[in-house]
Amino acid sequence: MRLILFLILSVLGASPAFAGCDLGRPGATTSILIPGTGRSVLLHRPASPEAPLPLVVLLHGSGGRGANILTDSGMASTADSRGFNIAAPDGGIPTGEGFAWNIPGVPTVTGKIPAAADPDDVAFIGRMIDVLAERGCIDRSRVYATGLSGGGRMTSWLGCVAADRFAAIAPDVGLRAGRPLVSDRSRPDPDTCQPSHPLPVMSFDGDADSTNPPGGGGAAYWRYSLDAALSRWAALNSCSSEPVRTEDAHWTSTRFAGCRNGVDVVSYVAKGRGHEWLAVNDWMWAFFQRFSR
Repeated sequence: MRLILFLILSVLGASPAFAGCDLGRPGATTSILIPGTGRSVLLHRPASPEAPLPLVVLLHGSGGRGANILTDSGMASTADSRGFNIAAPDGGIPTGEGFAWNIPGVPTVTGKIPAAADPDDVAFIGRMIDVLAERGCIDRSRVYATGLSGGGRMTSWLGCVAADRFAAIAPDVGLRAGRPLVSDRSRPDPDTCQPSHPLPVMSFDGDADSTNPPGGGGAAYWRYSLDAALSRWAALNSCSSEPVRTEDAHWTSTRFAGCRNGVDVVSYVAKGRGHEWLAVNDWMWAFFQRFSR
């Protein structure tokens, strides 16, 4: 039936992508098997049956699951009101009752260093995007990523090594710009983050976070500060202006402007908040929708 519809649309000069998404149901969250991977993803579609729509890849923290972050982030209701799809996969490395992401050289929550035999999460997420696009569900030019903690680190890693897949990223308590430099762990190693093109970056952090401290320190894979990560992304994006900092009773923000291709690098640090979902979802979506590939 899909082949017949494809041929009819082709004859009429219409794009088959607008035939509609046949995965899941509008207004619902459905577990979707990604062919060729043996893995599935939770796909949340907004109530509108329109397709293709933008996609936000939503990544859980270390030891969590896609279902957890869908609930904890409140992103499903934002998707319903703003009109985008969410894909919430599980990481490739089992850790107790949950999963961790395979970021080469970065230990999981249990201290395990990912091995060559562990699933390639970058490849899986890329395949997931391809399948959702091939089935008419998403617009490839408007794919974004966000994630909490370990999911924020994975979001950052996607920006470093798969920037061609994403229009913008927004890590939550997890912004990185590659692994720490071995000779000076207070700085990112530039060789471990080389995106293929400028990438808009937004981050959310809490100034009372003792797990991934904005000031640096923490676990061995963390070490360098939020400012170091932001400055590295500003350099990668060829931002020409000095950072502008503003604050109110609740937030301190830092913004780099004058960046190549009109991208931005912006950070929000919540006062008195810790290691939790801090993103203001409407702010994040307003940022995302400014950019397309």
